[in-house]
Amino acid sequence: MSSGGKRQALGRGLAALIPTATEGASEAAPRVAGGGLRMLDIESIHPSTRQPRKQFDDGKLDELAETIRNQGIIQPLVVRSREKGGFELVAGERRWRAAQRAGLHQVPAVVRETTDAQAFELALIENLQREDLNPIEEAEAFQYMVAEQGHTQESLSVRVGKDRSTVANALRLLKLPPTVRAMVREGRLNMGHARALLGLESDQAIERLARQAASRGLSVRQVESLVKRERQGDSRPTPPQVSPAARDLVHRLEQALATRVKLVQQSPKRGRIEIHYGSLDELDAVLARILR
Repeated sequence: MSSGGKRQALGRGLAALIPTATEGASEAAPRVAGGGLRMLDIESIHPSTRQPRKQFDDGKLDELAETIRNQGIIQPLVVRSREKGGFELVAGERRWRAAQRAGLHQVPAVVRETTDAQAFELALIENLQREDLNPIEEAEAFQYMVAEQGHTQESLSVRVGKDRSTVANALRLLKLPPTVRAMVREGRLNMGHARALLGLESDQAIERLARQAASRGLSVRQVESLVKRERQGDSRPTPPQVSPAARDLVHRLEQALATRVKLVQQSPKRGRIEIHYGSLDELDAVLARILR
């Protein structure tokens, strides 16, 4: 209990649960109540049905699998016992999937006995810390904790270590039409685009401007401008057109860097290129491809 009377956010104590690469098994085991660091058969571990993360990029899993073949698993999985036998993943499903691709028969894991609510929170915290969740997955996880675990936005913000406004803005994304939520999941629109589109009242208008923003690679500021025009009764688009040559350049960059690239054209002769990454590992991979 903190001095302010609030429960401490799980993210601040996650390091005590998951040993780092510099800690040995003998040091890590005593820190974990009800379990310790063990080598487990990979077939005995099962994914959780409540995993907040739903999407796993096959290409990035293959890259991680190659790293695991060469270096092994540096950070152990976190699991809990199953009533049906074996273990259920609490944290580390991406590492578990990559280990299977790498052909490992055993993996290092910390065994931790937790309730369903604790297991979900730990999985959510790990994904938030690694920035592995897309905005919709994050919003759905927050909604689950509100609806199923009785959290308020205030108590949830304390549990996940984020501002209340951040939690509230994430939950608002679930008001988007399903087709637009899918665009956000796929990375065709980002959090800023989604928040701007929520300024429109009808699902039809949101979907129309969302498709326009995704197909033309509009910036958040351009979408905000279009939303403002729409609300004022003037939806005429004004952003500069992206030439076929520029679209071809973006496609070639995406192929070369294995990540999403966006061309933001500010005028017929000026603009900028945005290279997207979802984690520090992805950033390292992008930089390696550029610098080589």
